[in-house]
Amino acid sequence: MGSLYYGNATEPVHVPDRLLAHVKVVIATKLRRNESFTLSWRHPGDVPGGRSTLWMQPAIPLRFVFETDETEMLDPQVLKEFANAANSSSGLVLDLERAIPGAAGERVHARVA
Repeated sequence: MGSLYYGNATEPVHVPDRLLAHVKVVIATKLRRNESFTLSWRHPGDVPGGRSTLWMQPAIPLRFVFETDETEMLDPQVLKEFANAANSSSGLVLDLERAIPGAAGERVHARVA
């Protein structure tokens, strides 16, 4: 399970490594272009509150921490889906309970709300 640290928050957002690898590429691409957007997700059952949204912009510190030291294989279709969602008015909405196809054969989805 990877971690996304944003701004001055001391508690990270926990994201599966494979999903985080794809999200990292989309975020880095958008921020490199100075394009701000929202990143949202529903909280797992053991986390208080229902959902969260981050306003992603270049001026806010951001750090990705992966549990494994192996580089994840990226799925071009998932990257395209995530980029399209990030470009929408709803932003990138993650489903943290699914996984992207890979070694485990699982899949994670972003959706446009």
